[in-house]
Amino acid sequence: MLHLTRENKMTESIQDFISTKLAQAIANPIFPSLDSQLRAGRHISLEHLDEHAFLMDFQAELEQFYRRYHVELIRAPEGFFYLRPKATTLIARSAMSEMEMLVGKVLCYLYLSPERLAQQGIFSYDDVYDELLNLADESKLLKAINPRSTGSDLDKAKLQERVGGALRRLARIGIVTRVGEQNSKKFIISESVFRFGADVRTGDDPREAQLRLIRDGEATTPELLSQQALELAENSANSEENEQDELENEEA
Repeated sequence: MLHLTRENKMTESIQDFISTKLAQAIANPIFPSLDSQLRAGRHISLEHLDEHAFLMDFQAELEQFYRRYHVELIRAPEGFFYLRPKATTLIARSAMSEMEMLVGKVLCYLYLSPERLAQQGIFSYDDVYDELLNLADESKLLKAINPRSTGSDLDKAKLQERVGGALRRLARIGIVTRVGEQNSKKFIISESVFRFGADVRTGDDPREAQLRLIRDGEATTPELLSQQALELAENSANSEENEQDELENEEA
C-alpha cells in the first residue's frame, strides 16, 4: 500500500509539470527520432506521413515542450513543421552559407516553374546548376568562389562542386528528397523550400517575385546573402554534433 501511495504521488507530481497528452507524445515511439530530426534543423513536410500526422496531433503540446528550450515549433502556411530558435535558445544553431542560400532560392524558383509538372516534380543537380547560370551572372558567381577566377574550366568545376555540396546540405534538412538509387543526383523539391521564398508568398506572380530576388542582388552579392544567411540562422536548428559541442563548452 505504501509503495502504491508513493507511485501515485510521483505521478501526481509529474502531472503538475506536464499534461497527460504531452506525456503521451513523449512516450510515443515516433518522438525520439522526430525530436532529433527537428533539433538537427530538418523540416517535416507532408511527405513524412507518420511524423507529420504526429506533429498535427500533438502540435499544441509540443509547442509547450519546445518553448522550455527557448525555441518555437512552427507550422508554416504550406503545412511543414520546423524549429525556430530564439536568441536565448538552448538548442544550437548555425548560419547557412551564401551558396546554400542561393541554391535554396533557385530551388524555390524551380518549385514554382511549369517544368516541375512537366518533369513530374523530378529535378537533377545539373538542372539546378544550369538554372543558376541562367538566372545569375556567371562571372560574379565564379568570383564569389574564387576572387582570382579567370572563368576557366577548373573554376566552373569548383562552382559546380559547391552547388552539389549545397544540395546535399539541403537534402539533410528536408528541402529536397533524393529519388532513385543511393548515389542518384535526382530529387524532388519539398514545399519546405518556401523557407527561402517567404517574400514570394504574397504578390501577383510568385515566380516573377522569386526571379527578382535572385536577379536583383541576392544571387550575386555575397554581402546580402551573408545577411540573409544570418537571418535564416535565427530560424534554423543546428546539427546534433554542433549541439553537443555547445553543451560541452557550457559544462567547461
